[in-house]
Amino acid sequence: MTASFKRAALAAAIALSALATIQVTPAQAAEQCGKGSWYALHSRTASGEMMNPSLMTAAHRSLPFGSKVKVTNRTNGKSVVVRINDRGPFVHGRIVDVSREAARRLGMVRSGIASVCIARVG
Repeated sequence: MTASFKRAALAAAIALSALATIQVTPAQAAEQCGKGSWYALHSRTASGEMMNPSLMTAAHRSLPFGSKVKVTNRTNGKSVVVRINDRGPFVHGRIVDVSREAARRLGMVRSGIASVCIARVG
């Protein structure tokens, strides 16, 4: 391995360990407002299932897998209920990553990011 590759790997490991120290308890995550974004990968989620952009799913840092969350776009008032099946987002200031279908229904596909509030359902 080259020295530059080793430095890049070390930097990535440090960045990931810093992200791991950011913890939000499920109680704190019960109701949150902040930035939401969307993603549409075709890989496995942290829960082990395949990511399907057509399903109503989302990523959250700490809520248990299978949790249902109501996501409301604060700009247009549109809301959807999604199931947490992944971890993230890993961008500072964002509280949730929703699937492409959820983003479409929320009216945020074009912008990519929206001001949202989330609340646990059930």
